[in-house]
Amino acid sequence: MKAPNLALYHFDSCPYCERVRSALRRLDVELELRNVQTEPKWREELVAATGKQMVPCLRIEAGGKARWMHESADIIRYLETEVAPRG
Repeated sequence: MKAPNLALYHFDSCPYCERVRSALRRLDVELELRNVQTEPKWREELVAATGKQMVPCLRIEAGGKARWMHESADIIRYLETEVAPRG
């Protein structure tokens, strides 16, 4: 399932980011991955919006406004309850 209103700020070697990416695969959710190590513009956007470089961070776009969610467990719970296809 594509989730065009979501973007995950992450980097490859972060174990908490990998937990979220694993959940995305398990839940069959596709969203934009924004690597803050390889693309400085994503890191700058993350810091400007949240005041910190902490990843993973899920950007949720709704009603023209962005909401930012840190903490892998919170992100996974959000994906499972609000985004994942229901059987």
